[in-house]
Amino acid sequence: MMSKDFDCRFFASEKPCRFKLDCPIDSSCAKYASMGKRILIIKLAAIGDVLRTTPILPVLKEKYPSSHITWITDGSSLPVLEDNPFIDRLLFVTLENTLRLQVEIFDLLICLDKDATATSLAAMVKADVKLGFALSGTGHIYSLNKEANHLLRLGVSDELKFRQNTKTYQQLIFEALGFIENYGEYIITLPDKYNMYARNYLSNFNIDPGKLLIGLNTGAGKRFATKRWEIQSFVELADKLQNDLDAQILLLGGPEEVERNQEIASGTTSNVIDSGCHHNLKEFMGLINQCHLIVTGDTLALHLSIALRKCTVTFFGSTCYQEIDLYGRGKSLVAHVECSPCYKGNCDNMICMKKISANDVFHACREVLANHAIAV
Repeated sequence: MMSKDFDCRFFASEKPCRFKLDCPIDSSCAKYASMGKRILIIKLAAIGDVLRTTPILPVLKEKYPSSHITWITDGSSLPVLEDNPFIDRLLFVTLENTLRLQVEIFDLLICLDKDATATSLAAMVKADVKLGFALSGTGHIYSLNKEANHLLRLGVSDELKFRQNTKTYQQLIFEALGFIENYGEYIITLPDKYNMYARNYLSNFNIDPGKLLIGLNTGAGKRFATKRWEIQSFVELADKLQNDLDAQILLLGGPEEVERNQEIASGTTSNVIDSGCHHNLKEFMGLINQCHLIVTGDTLALHLSIALRKCTVTFFGSTCYQEIDLYGRGKSLVAHVECSPCYKGNCDNMICMKKISANDVFHACREVLANHAIAV
């Protein structure tokens, strides 16, 4: 009978391991490899926040070289974590996985979400050391370690978050975990078949691979309509980029941007390309990856562009620009108006987005392209 404490990282319990060997009753197998320190990361959503949490992975692997890292996330975030070389096991939230994690024992638990599902799981999982946040018996979120107190306070104080904080999200989570290391890039893996998909798809539009291709991501998701730049501003920008820089313009978006992109395309005097809004997340990443520059608001496409290490121009009104690190490959335009940031989902006047002009964004694009020696 096999010991319940058997910890081979390749052992699959109910089926043969990937080496298809008869598993012995001890660790005498030539392929046996201990899990080492067992680490659980709880980071469920949103997808952009999941992505900008990935810089903790190389640090954890450097601290604990033989560790086994499990990451549990929301099903929508799976595509940006799949094939990540630092994650040994990727789970998404189901009843089965929730029950499983209440039985397993970890050396280290990290919970960087502050919602009830994640923090409840963090409270229930058995781990020697817990960092981040959990849910208390009274139904309130609390810090698992003193270093996480500041990040918890940031979420409940507009003064602290909107006006006092000057740190990026990555700086904040590293400090919350007690990491003294400098954070690095987002960690993402995009299989080449999605780049091939994008190249084949764009070949239908006579894209010239030798010319500048700029992607305009025009939406902002359901939750924050206040992140959307004006349609007419996109129209003016597209015409200016094509006329002045001889750029090819690719409109990007999801299902909610179908009509928006059609309106932008029909409003321009130039020949912009509407890439369609039907692509899955990895196909969308493939399209972003074909562009020399991405223009986007503070939304998922921004984080995908950063993760894929593209040159990026972005604009902020309702949200906090200081939390976003473009890693030296872009420029942020900020609407400094009295009511910004507000984190409102909707607004009657949208003065922040109206304050950022097409000319402002055009000059930012030109500056970023020049700084990175991309021919214009």
